[in-house]
Amino acid sequence: MTIDSEILTALRAVDDGVSGADLSHQLGISRAAVWARIEELRLLGYDIQASPHAGYRLLRVPDVLHADDLLSRLGTTKVVGRDIRVFQETTSTNDVVEKLARDGAREGVVVFAESQTKGRGRLGRAWMSPARKGLWFSVLLRPRVSPQAATRLTIASATALVRAIHTRTGLTAEIKWPNDILIGGKKVAGILTEMHAELDTVKCLTLGIGVDVNLAAADFPADLRRTATSLKIETGESLDRGELAAAILRELDCDYGRICSGRFESVADEWEERCNTIGREVVIRVGERRLREPIPPSSPARNQSVWCRSSCS
Repeated sequence: MTIDSEILTALRAVDDGVSGADLSHQLGISRAAVWARIEELRLLGYDIQASPHAGYRLLRVPDVLHADDLLSRLGTTKVVGRDIRVFQETTSTNDVVEKLARDGAREGVVVFAESQTKGRGRLGRAWMSPARKGLWFSVLLRPRVSPQAATRLTIASATALVRAIHTRTGLTAEIKWPNDILIGGKKVAGILTEMHAELDTVKCLTLGIGVDVNLAAADFPADLRRTATSLKIETGESLDRGELAAAILRELDCDYGRICSGRFESVADEWEERCNTIGREVVIRVGERRLREPIPPSSPARNQSVWCRSSCS
């Protein structure tokens, strides 16, 4: 963790303030250095009160995504989120992560963007990413699994999203096969899995996630208002995007751990409970072809051949 994230962690750990002397001791830096970092955080929009008796207190945080703040909220994870980077604007966070992968970045790095100019969903569809309205991010993973089994990461991501949304909002979301998250029948989040593999070895996997958090109905194009929603629309109030981001990353780390430790069955069981597509017929596009596939009660989460056709690229 950085000095700033450690300061924010210490401030969040207490309600009645922490002294400059205690921060200096905890961080191993001078009190002057603590004061300088506090001033930098204030310039970023953090409302930090200073009192001769109570010390420093964190009163309010800005509605921006800040890597040090996210690390502070996240706490300790095994893989996902141990390195977080935030861009004000980029083409697509998947593009950034793919470059990091080529440069040899270790797995677990997460790239957020406040807005994307070329955000994309499945089948090359555009993904609307208005500034400071949602969570648009990608995760680099290097799972030691076969390309066929790598589709399990899409399944795990869906269950993690559903749990995090429920934790932060109380809302019960559903999974629409293969990678959409719905509330009340409307899409609130999507997952795009892009994989690079050689023969039977996965080199890396980019997990792209978009969550419509604080969009109002007017923020959606007219043609999407019947099929899309946001957490703000569903709850009637704006959400703290930083807290939601941290909750999602914790759940992703949890389910990635379950996959890597051979506990996929528990993830698949949870996916089946949340999936609203089981028992229905779906249409799968393969290029210009359309295939109709009945989704059996046994769940596509356990049918890797069907799943792979539609969720991996």
